[in-house]
Amino acid sequence: MTEAPIITVRGLRYRYPPTLPGREAEPVLRGVDLDVARGEFVALMGPTGVGKTTLCLALNGIVPQSTGGVIGGSVTVLGHDTRHTPVPQLARDVGIVYQDPESQLFSATVEAEVAFGPENLALPRAEIAERVAWALNVVGMAASRGRSPAQLSGGQKQRVAIAAALAMLPQILILDEPTAALDPLGRLEVFRVIEQLRNDQDMTIVMVSQDPEHVAIFADRLALLAEGRIVAEGPPAELFYALDQIAAVGVAAPQLAELSVALERCHGLQRRFMLLDEAEATLRTQWEPEP
Repeated sequence: MTEAPIITVRGLRYRYPPTLPGREAEPVLRGVDLDVARGEFVALMGPTGVGKTTLCLALNGIVPQSTGGVIGGSVTVLGHDTRHTPVPQLARDVGIVYQDPESQLFSATVEAEVAFGPENLALPRAEIAERVAWALNVVGMAASRGRSPAQLSGGQKQRVAIAAALAMLPQILILDEPTAALDPLGRLEVFRVIEQLRNDQDMTIVMVSQDPEHVAIFADRLALLAEGRIVAEGPPAELFYALDQIAAVGVAAPQLAELSVALERCHGLQRRFMLLDEAEATLRTQWEPEP
């Protein structure tokens, strides 16, 4: 028997409160349907303004409980209706990390930052210490526990933000473009941490990203948003080859996928590739000159 999804979104519609008296804001979400299974890594992609962040905030109840506005449809996470379950209660199981880590980090030290959430749960001090040590170890920041977040690199700050979410021991981790402002090394650091969480903790990941190369490597499923709806979803290895379809909604494919499709169209490439090792093996097999 297939296990039921731990995230179920049906017909989700949402409109933020009006910014001017007498004028309603345009709808942001216009009927989103999405299921996420336990332990799955789902990447959300789409151009700016299609509702990716709003969808993330609906998964932990901030939309509409903190934002107000008009909502329709349903969002169920771990059996809870996120419209009516208090956000602090949802936060025990649904962690969220935003694009700008500096907007989340406000404590004097890394250790204090990671301890903040468990302290608000009024946990015993020994348990808080255990959670802090575990979370910092998972993200590779244990040696920096006494440093100020202001002294850290962008990738390190984002890892601390992830550790702060992990210290709450969530079953689901939501990441809203956590690598957007990072250099290539910082992006890889974050994706490796996410992969470790999935392997070691069976954690469910929902991640907004504009990084097709890393999504192709790490994500199980890609969901494309356009005009407030999910217009296509499936394994990255399938959707990223549909170049015309994803370009129509403003999403870029990995460069190697574009090269693969171009070689197939122009030179009869017999096997597509998306990753570097796949490209090397395919090109050597098909076109390496005879000795």
